[in-house]
Amino acid sequence: MSLNLESLLQRLEKIVNIPSPSGYTEDALAAIFSELSQYDLPIKITNKGALIAKVEGKERERARLLTAHVDTLGAMVKEIKGDGRLKLTKIGGFNWNAVEGEYCKIHTRTGKTFTGTILMHETSVHVYQKAGELLRDDHHIEVRLDEKSRSKEETLELGIAPGDFVSFDPRFQYTSSQFIKSRHLDDKASVALLLSLIEWLSAAEKPPYTLYFYFSNNEEIGFGGNASIPAEVVEYLAVDMGAIGDGQTTDEYSVSICAKDSSGPYHYQLTNQLITLAKESKIPHQVDIYPFYGSDASAAIRAGYDIRHALIGPGIESSHALERTHIDSMIATFDLLKAYIFAEMID
Repeated sequence: MSLNLESLLQRLEKIVNIPSPSGYTEDALAAIFSELSQYDLPIKITNKGALIAKVEGKERERARLLTAHVDTLGAMVKEIKGDGRLKLTKIGGFNWNAVEGEYCKIHTRTGKTFTGTILMHETSVHVYQKAGELLRDDHHIEVRLDEKSRSKEETLELGIAPGDFVSFDPRFQYTSSQFIKSRHLDDKASVALLLSLIEWLSAAEKPPYTLYFYFSNNEEIGFGGNASIPAEVVEYLAVDMGAIGDGQTTDEYSVSICAKDSSGPYHYQLTNQLITLAKESKIPHQVDIYPFYGSDASAAIRAGYDIRHALIGPGIESSHALERTHIDSMIATFDLLKAYIFAEMID
């Protein structure tokens, strides 16, 4: 059984369209739980809300853990302004210009959902002569609600309040040239890949080592898969986006293997094994360094876990903005994951 591209794209579009900014991931994790339930796997929900599924291997004394994070960038209502519009505070690291003009949803603590648009207060060029020169910052960015509200009191009466979550419209598209365009490919592209890998494993032979699939929910705020790691886990592979830009080797058509990020180098021997597996299997790959980046694997190392850690993933263009990758990069990442989980563990 090979990778089912139609199934991969369907689950990616589905999970991308479920709002899940860090701190508000229950619906996305419920969708993952529902999909995994068909495979009759042991599933654990951690106290922090992450999901861990177990695939038994031939050897149980040593295990591998693969992780992808379901949480995304987002925002929270900081203040309701006098004109009824909303001031925001960021969830995760991004620039306001990356979401200026974007449609959004406001998720209230009482279960209501409202829509709006993220805009500069001084957007209209017919009124504000220097609209293009002003800073895109917390002071100028606001949400224009799609409701008849012209005062703070009217917005409060709707049920909107400070502390409500705000999610961004992902705008998912799959083009005729096989590009995938969407917000939140970081890291829902990898979530879809791990779900596809579990689907593939359901019809494959038992892997040599037990595998844990960890769907974390706090990576964008720095403390994702850094707890509840089973004691028998020896190797920890984070599957997360490869960063593309000036000076980078990562592209949209290969799997990116990270040698180092902001946390420092990844495990030397494990990273070498991944590079060797890619070469032996003729998988398009790039080895790269991400200058401003951290992963679930580095978070686990910081938490004190005695593990070998590594990081691979599809190359994602314009990360933390309107992101894009190509199906070739998804296939290359999937092929390296398959090669890895059936390879002998390094000594």
